[in-house]
Amino acid sequence: MEKKTERTQAGQFEVAFNRIHRCLKEMVKDANNDHFVELLNTGFKSHSIIRKYKNELYQFAKLRNAIVHEKVDVDYYIAEPHRKVVNRIGEIATHFEKPPLSTSIASAPVFYYYDDAYLKDVLKAINKFDFTRFPIYSRDHEYKGLLTSSDIIRWMAKQLTSNVISLANVKIQDILRPNKKYYVDFIAESTNLYEVEELFDKYHMEDKKLQAVILTETGNRNSKPKAIITPWDLLDPDATNS
Repeated sequence: MEKKTERTQAGQFEVAFNRIHRCLKEMVKDANNDHFVELLNTGFKSHSIIRKYKNELYQFAKLRNAIVHEKVDVDYYIAEPHRKVVNRIGEIATHFEKPPLSTSIASAPVFYYYDDAYLKDVLKAINKFDFTRFPIYSRDHEYKGLLTSSDIIRWMAKQLTSNVISLANVKIQDILRPNKKYYVDFIAESTNLYEVEELFDKYHMEDKKLQAVILTETGNRNSKPKAIITPWDLLDPDATNS
């Protein structure tokens, strides 16, 4: 029988599987035991990355059992997984060990304004860049709220008189004061993508619509915004592949 080494596909598969298993043990603290499938069953409820790969990981667990049970000695394997399977579990292991950062899907730089800025400047940004959400701050850089293009349209509809709307002296604070409160959260720019998904899920479970997540250096709401994530950004199918 031909001797197998750790460089064989079975060996590579087992190494990648163990890498994922270590990550699951670190992530999931409330499981009944540290068996791979038990960690999946418990952890998928609160960890977005586990939910993303859960079905594949179940299949990998079955394959791993088959490989290990047919392993007759150290580095001696009878079963060999397909190269595509080995590559795939390696990719997933890398995602667990080093998840993509939230900045991989965030829009940057952020167009933000002070509350005493003129509305016409916001309209220029909407026209040129197609942005629809704008964080608003005081001159002391205190976060005041989120201004959306929908808010502006509703405000303009109410101001329409004789088919004319005068915007010359209208400031953002004139619109923002009566504006409804949007749910906005703040995170450090070092936050990974799956933690952002969990944040959106948390608001959803509370029957709240999170309109935006603003990234700052440390997650402080009154710090300069570095990037912004909206629900639409999470729909990007290639987000985790960047």
